[in-house]
Amino acid sequence: MSHTIKEKKKLLARVGRIRGQVEAIERALTEEAGCERIMHMIAGIRGSVAGLMAEVVEDHIRTHLVDPERNPGALNAEAADQLIDVVHTYMK
Repeated sequence: MSHTIKEKKKLLARVGRIRGQVEAIERALTEEAGCERIMHMIAGIRGSVAGLMAEVVEDHIRTHLVDPERNPGALNAEAADQLIDVVHTYMK
């Protein structure tokens, strides 16, 4: 089973929140809100999408690269943790 399927409910909840943020931008544009407000909203979406990507990448690393049951030649778990920390920092 793919990790995206295993975490489907959690990932779909995050996507739903992102959809709500996009809809809020649409409403703000329709209401001719100020550009500062809209830019802040866009920045929020960017952070949300980056967080979603970081979560999927982390699950991918843990599932496909360091799980010795699924992959006998798995990477070092400590190195994977370090990589995950870098990915989270980069995605912020």
